[in-house]
Amino acid sequence: MINIPDSKLKQILIADGLISEESFNSVVEEAVRLSNTVAEVLISRNIITNDYFLNLVSKHLNVPLAKLEEENINTNVLNLLPEDIARQKHSVPFAQNQDGSVSVAMEDPSNLVDIEFLNRYLKTRIIPYLASADDLNKGFSFYGKTTVHGFKKIIEDNIKLSLKSRTKGEEAVHDVPIVAIVDNILSYAMSLQASDVHLEVFDNFIIVRYRIDGVLHEILRIPKDVHPAIIARIKLLGELKIDEHSKPQDGRFRYKIGGDVVDIRVSIMPTFYGEKAVMRLLRSTNRPLSFRELGMLDDTAKVLNENINKSYGMVLVTGPTGSGKTTTLYSVLNLLNKPEVNIVTIEDPIEYDMNYINQTQINPAAGVTFAVGLRSFLRQDPNIIMVGEIRDPETAEIAVQSALTGHLVLSTLHTNDATTAVPRLIDMKVQPFLTSAVLNAVLAQRLVRKIHTDCVESYEPDEAMLSAIRAQLKELGLNPDEIELPKHFYRGRGCAADGHTGYQGRIGIFEILNVSDRIRAKISQPQFSLEELKKSAREEGMITMFEDGLRKAQMGMTTIEEIMRVVKE
Repeated sequence: MINIPDSKLKQILIADGLISEESFNSVVEEAVRLSNTVAEVLISRNIITNDYFLNLVSKHLNVPLAKLEEENINTNVLNLLPEDIARQKHSVPFAQNQDGSVSVAMEDPSNLVDIEFLNRYLKTRIIPYLASADDLNKGFSFYGKTTVHGFKKIIEDNIKLSLKSRTKGEEAVHDVPIVAIVDNILSYAMSLQASDVHLEVFDNFIIVRYRIDGVLHEILRIPKDVHPAIIARIKLLGELKIDEHSKPQDGRFRYKIGGDVVDIRVSIMPTFYGEKAVMRLLRSTNRPLSFRELGMLDDTAKVLNENINKSYGMVLVTGPTGSGKTTTLYSVLNLLNKPEVNIVTIEDPIEYDMNYINQTQINPAAGVTFAVGLRSFLRQDPNIIMVGEIRDPETAEIAVQSALTGHLVLSTLHTNDATTAVPRLIDMKVQPFLTSAVLNAVLAQRLVRKIHTDCVESYEPDEAMLSAIRAQLKELGLNPDEIELPKHFYRGRGCAADGHTGYQGRIGIFEILNVSDRIRAKISQPQFSLEELKKSAREEGMITMFEDGLRKAQMGMTTIEEIMRVVKE
């Protein structure tokens, strides 16, 4: 992240009334300790927003801010700079001016070396613009959209070459055509900002699907004849057994395109027609997201902040697989990461490397499980313990004992909402009185797609939509007559920049159970009742995920259709 001199930034923020001199000096010390920039710490602490900082940088460097969208990207100009160089230089050419110069969006428009390189490569003078990471990713995604036909042709050509090749078995994994097929599938997935790649085998063909913003899209079909070689190549990259076809396997490897690096988790599963491969793309980020960037509104963030700053107890984040639980926990750890505390984690896998936090990855083959790691951590004098997931009675018991003996324990559970975390712990043999004693808060969440703000429009909901909302409220045990329904909603019209979906990116919808004394009494009573617990939580002001989603739909952050889809899943 490009930075402004600390003295200048300090002067501006104090003048704007956003921070005191003492607090700013504390942020500087924290930035040095974490090896982050001052701006990164300010943003992650919710003191400033990323947009606010970009505007400051734009004024400081005296360069305009780029806004990379469909209407202002000239694809002919874009293709003057190959995608791999664009990613390496974190630069996207997007327009040609009347004097022949080229406007280029850059992560660091003060980098004179890169500017000189681009001048020479494009054989003209460039006009640098400042671009956010999101805007640059939009530009990179346009490369993918403009090369979709080229991508499919490359795949088809390499399939033909592979089918002509006589190389079979393990030797095929090194064949140039097979290597090119796998490389192109991954690079295209990165261009489209996909989070997962699915290779599913059927009777006569393989389907390649990408998960983009939480939704799967079929990309292409491949003849089944090349299936063994493609799966073998993926196994080789993930350091898996190539000759093992009857058991599931999990692996990991690192993939690089241009200047971008992505960690890829591999899962191989035998199916009726052959082995299916799923690759999860884990992009490295400069810093954990702030609560605001996750999509938390102020009331939810306030309750969470109060509970994670307690010296002991347990805070749980719940939701299905892929709902962003670990990302939220990293945001919590980032806020708690201070010199005076010892933080340890045991994870599966480690998805983000954090300075000054002792992170351990489980390794069942070596006997390192969540329970074993957690038990060992207690001899490491920790203040805060993060357990990737509580999935069995042994882990639950040790986590509860840790929370009872002066440690703050953070973890995740697979439950549908916040209140059902309580019976889930009881099912794992945690006594109700212990559950009530250790729980500080439970945060439940889902991810919803964000409306693409550059093609947003408002509309009035029809009676059918209002009836569906009322029905959903009744299903949650809420009285629709007591909740004022929005009079206007928003949606994206769809454009090339968002793949004509009207969505771009994702945020969370949340509900948080604040475990007050009254809630503790409900949990520990002899005849525990989930309905009574939900009723008490509502009376104390708990807002359900659906209601949080309604608020965000009314604010134009997402659509009501997206909220209905995710809540019903």
